[in-house]
Amino acid sequence: MKILQNYINGQWVDSNSTETANVVNPATQEVLARVPYGSETRKDIDLAVNAAQQAYLEWKNVPVLKRIQPLFKLKQLLEENRDEISRLITLECGKTLAESNGEIQRAIENVEVACGTPMLMQSEFLENVATGIDEFMIRQPLGVTACIAPFNFPAMISFWFLPYAIATGNAMIVKPSEKVPLTMMKIFELLSQLDLPKGVINMVHGGKASVDGLLEHPLVKSISFVGSTPVARYIYATGTANGKRVQAQGGAKNPVVILPDADIEMTSQIITDSVYGCAGQRCLAASVVITVEDNGKIKESLYEAAKARSVGYGLNAGIDMGPVISPESKSRIEHLVDKGVAEGANVLLDGRNKKISGFEQGNFISPTILENISLSGELIKTEIFGPVMSLLHMKTVDEAIAFINSGVYGNMACLFTNSGSNARKFRNEVMAGNVGINIGIAAPMAQFPFSGWKDSFFGDLHGQGKHAIEFFTQTKIVVERWPKEWARKF
Repeated sequence: MKILQNYINGQWVDSNSTETANVVNPATQEVLARVPYGSETRKDIDLAVNAAQQAYLEWKNVPVLKRIQPLFKLKQLLEENRDEISRLITLECGKTLAESNGEIQRAIENVEVACGTPMLMQSEFLENVATGIDEFMIRQPLGVTACIAPFNFPAMISFWFLPYAIATGNAMIVKPSEKVPLTMMKIFELLSQLDLPKGVINMVHGGKASVDGLLEHPLVKSISFVGSTPVARYIYATGTANGKRVQAQGGAKNPVVILPDADIEMTSQIITDSVYGCAGQRCLAASVVITVEDNGKIKESLYEAAKARSVGYGLNAGIDMGPVISPESKSRIEHLVDKGVAEGANVLLDGRNKKISGFEQGNFISPTILENISLSGELIKTEIFGPVMSLLHMKTVDEAIAFINSGVYGNMACLFTNSGSNARKFRNEVMAGNVGINIGIAAPMAQFPFSGWKDSFFGDLHGQGKHAIEFFTQTKIVVERWPKEWARKF
């Protein structure tokens, strides 16, 4: 079985670790590869960081207009290899080919925005802050930066960070999730074709040992992370304690509010796509659906839309939803459904213990709907991260907003309505970093930061757009005076 290599200093190299973990197709349980996974991966981190530091010292002085040139070729390479990358995402992550293709598109869009770094990196100048004295601010790169990526988007998440980091003059180390490393292996094959100095981009496999190596290494200046809230909190606390700049995206419990004037057919289809897309394994998946006032028709429509979704192997045609990532995830999700039932919820649609013909060993859960879950129970506070819709009923939009704002998460909140005044009230008052109006997944385009509030984000500057430019640069203020008599001496 193939053991995956690291990419360090422009070369594919074996890991120092002899311990490995299986990379498994979640639909078939086929072992696709073996990935380094042990304490010795910290030695790999040291090698990558030292190579990145040397490369940074050269790369930071390359004019920004030249630094972005490789990104134009990268965009082309990603487009030319879209089908192969999409297939790899589906093989190791489980999502459908259409979902994988959409993920690649989002990655490409971030490369496009990063190509605008010569404009985005510009700063301020003020002449005569005092007589004969000028003051200005410039942006300079941090140094060695690192991305710790999650399993649910094997390609896209790293591109919230990587193109911006190198365009602004940094070196970057990517640590892909050990569950889905094959996609990033292919992407680094493409990155190796770019005209970049050796060491500017590096990839190291591993688990917690690799993560801790990055968090504790004195030459690593920033950490970018996306994952669960407990791990995000650990990343943020450990990284900042070691003097690093950290952006750590955490979990979510995304609410969607449906007002009586919403278009039922459109709303039910959009919400169903939001809840069950990628088998619910995305940080912007709708989780809690709140109907306001009369809910009979919308409940029936949501039930029929969820029931109609086709579940199966993501490489097959006509499939709407694939498996969850692992047997452990499947067991955890089904346990949480059991917990909700024990707390008094009604199972409107039950997707537990489902078997897909020809893929009986796969980690499949069909669309599930729980109605009237307890507001004081555990499930209402827990990120399920699976294809489960929790359906609640409330009397007013004010009650719904108050309920949303009482939660610990603040990643996304959406409203479906035809009322402009209610939409304005919602977007103004709801405490969430990404807000959707008649949108089921309020995913920011690459030009905008991927926001997040409360326990959904730890840090100050988010991924994507101008926030990424600011995160990967540090400001320097220059105050200068050139008296005429000094000028005559030279």
